[in-house]
Amino acid sequence: MKTVGPGVYEIRVKDDASNNYRVIYIAKYEEAVYVLHCFHKTTPQTAQTDIDLAKSRLRDLNKKRAK
Repeated sequence: MKTVGPGVYEIRVKDDASNNYRVIYIAKYEEAVYVLHCFHKTTPQTAQTDIDLAKSRLRDLNKKRAK
């Protein structure tokens, strides 16, 4: 997901009732797959608040890994 950062991807899930869900994650580190954000998608475009939250969590993750 280029809008969040390099190496970030999303999983798209649609259930039987046509509800859409997204999982934004990063899997480029050897020790773990980090889930940055999960949400129920209610509009055709991903909300900017969801993108901003994933970006913020990615920044926090990178800060913690730099220590």
